[in-house]
Amino acid sequence: QTRLVESGGGVVQAGDSLSLSCAPSGRSFRSSAMGWFRQSPGKERELVAGIRWRDGLTVYGDSVMGRFTISGEAGQHSVFLQMNNLQAADTAVYYCAATVFGISRYPGHWGSWGQGTQATVSS
Repeated sequence: QTRLVESGGGVVQAGDSLSLSCAPSGRSFRSSAMGWFRQSPGKERELVAGIRWRDGLTVYGDSVMGRFTISGEAGQHSVFLQMNNLQAADTAVYYCAATVFGISRYPGHWGSWGQGTQATVSS
């Protein structure tokens, strides 16, 4: 079964940058949009950013607007997240997700998930 594999998390200081990557583990994979969610202890999983393949539409969470950038390669169903000016509040497990529908802020609308990668920002 094809699954999504994330990489790129780590421990950084406030103001630093991190880049996350995600790609499917196998060849047979379909998606119309992909994105990144994050979840920290005691909080719900929230949409960080999403990208729709057919027209490149991107959507961002309010807290990351202007600091994070999502990009991707539609043909390979690969997605990347550039995170700049990281703050302690960005500390979370970041999950890659894919859907055959449109971008949604609700995790339940996304059908494929990665295992998650931890990003920790020290202040």
